[in-house]
Amino acid sequence: MTQGFLAFLLIAATGLFTAPASADPGKKSQKPNTAAPAARNTTTNDGVAEARLIEVYRLTGHGKTREALARAESLVRDYPNFQLAQLVYGDLLTSRTRALRKFGDVPEILAHSAGLSELRDESQMRLKALRERPPAGTIPSQFLALSPRNKHAIAVDASRSRLYLFENTERGLNLVADYYISVGKSGIEKAVEGDARTPLGVYFITSNLDPKSLRDFYGTGALPINYPNVLDSKRGKTGRGIWLHGTPPNQFSRPPLASDGCVVLANPDLDRLIRTVEVRTTPVVISHKLDWVAPHSTRAQSKPFEEALTAWRNAKSSGNIDQLLSFYTADFSSNGKTLREWAPSLRSEVDRVKGRPIQLKDLSYLRWTDAADTMVVTFGEVPDGTRTGPTKRQYWIREGSQWKIFYEGNLG
Repeated sequence: MTQGFLAFLLIAATGLFTAPASADPGKKSQKPNTAAPAARNTTTNDGVAEARLIEVYRLTGHGKTREALARAESLVRDYPNFQLAQLVYGDLLTSRTRALRKFGDVPEILAHSAGLSELRDESQMRLKALRERPPAGTIPSQFLALSPRNKHAIAVDASRSRLYLFENTERGLNLVADYYISVGKSGIEKAVEGDARTPLGVYFITSNLDPKSLRDFYGTGALPINYPNVLDSKRGKTGRGIWLHGTPPNQFSRPPLASDGCVVLANPDLDRLIRTVEVRTTPVVISHKLDWVAPHSTRAQSKPFEEALTAWRNAKSSGNIDQLLSFYTADFSSNGKTLREWAPSLRSEVDRVKGRPIQLKDLSYLRWTDAADTMVVTFGEVPDGTRTGPTKRQYWIREGSQWKIFYEGNLG
């Protein structure tokens, strides 16, 4: 085995195991640090194949090629459709008879094939995400506040081909698993129908599709998200049918850039998501590159917005309609109605409140910042003296130093 190939695998192993590693770890038809990867539920199969592949890399990088070969053989026997593992296994077999020149050392006639290049890309993305672990105790900056109803949250980092699954506990968000994923074959920042790009933004899982209603291409299930969301529609973006879904039977995973815009996971990983997350209340943040921050820093960032939200609530409680309307943008829209057309509905709501204080129950807000600074806010609006009220979603945008609402509507 050549020094170059050994160097690749040694680099692959470096940083992955300096801390304790995780445990083994027609359109659709409907009916950075070295902290260990998130702990995995050992009663499931999610993350197992990748962890075993990384162990093969580690053994090879440390010169334990005989043991690496045995592990690779076992891996491809258990996951015969894991093409990247097959490539590594082939390299290890070849190394017993001749020196290897590079990773994926296949005959020259195959050396420049698109499939081989994609497998190399997949290997690099898996290793990059595992080397560059999120700093311990940090969360994506978009998750400013989640309510107890948001039992889980998902964040996707397209630059690392990685999906992160969080549990929302009394102590805050806890990273419980992360998985390799594929995005659109043309990349990210979806804008129009058919552009084969994955959208960026804050979304929510809208349903859990019965796998019996899906073609085999989509694997063991699918979780649609609400693309286009309100901000997307405001910006004139088009398209539909963006899902988190699995892989066809002949592929364990797909290349980093492979889908028509969906987020694609290996079937065992998708199965874990399907069993874990909740429809309608699970947020899904899809970002080019996640910014990981300490939870206390998000509270400081939230203060100006929280003050604006409190002022809006007080205005609605007081029944001062003119003051209340000042919180809405000139281009406000709610289900196709302009602010002028929608204002009578707001007045009716104010009349029903009758000057009683309003409580915002199960409040959550997520921030999305690109060319604009926006908040996606969800809460139950409950006037004093009542036990329940409508669940509302608002989209706020920062105009200069002021936060204003450009969409408001009831959920469910």
